[in-house]
Amino acid sequence: MPTFLSRMIFFSRWTQLPLYLGLIVAQVVYAYKFLKELARLVMGTATGTLGETEIMLVVLGLVDIVMIANLLIMIIIGGYDIFVSRVDVDGHPDQPEWLNHVNAGVLKVKLSMAIISISSIHLLTSFMNMAKVSDRDLVAQASIHVVFLLSALIMAWIDKISTQAHPDPQH
Repeated sequence: MPTFLSRMIFFSRWTQLPLYLGLIVAQVVYAYKFLKELARLVMGTATGTLGETEIMLVVLGLVDIVMIANLLIMIIIGGYDIFVSRVDVDGHPDQPEWLNHVNAGVLKVKLSMAIISISSIHLLTSFMNMAKVSDRDLVAQASIHVVFLLSALIMAWIDKISTQAHPDPQH
């Protein structure tokens, strides 16, 4: 029979719920920003006020917003499912494939890959806009990107080692 303290500690996982709800609000803000940038792209293209480079930079910005939104969804659904309560969507036709085998290790690797993708978009945007970005900033961004890559490789390697040492009994 669990003690009162054990029940309180177990119940405390629900204190994360407002955090996940806040991330949903952030997702709505990003959707608004996406629509605003998309309208700017369409209007700028229609009126001829955006050149090819500006169009590419706006499109990269849109891709960046989508990548961040994907990252938010992974954190919201995966984190809630792992740390708060199971997401009951079994059999739903829209259930994300990755949700079937999500755990903290898998989520970390997926998040690190999303962060690398976002960093790549930022780096590409800086290279496309080199006239406005200093060499120092480019080197700093490239260095940070390499650190993200190395961190992701190390996390994936550690996850692989821990999975081999402690196989998942469900699979």
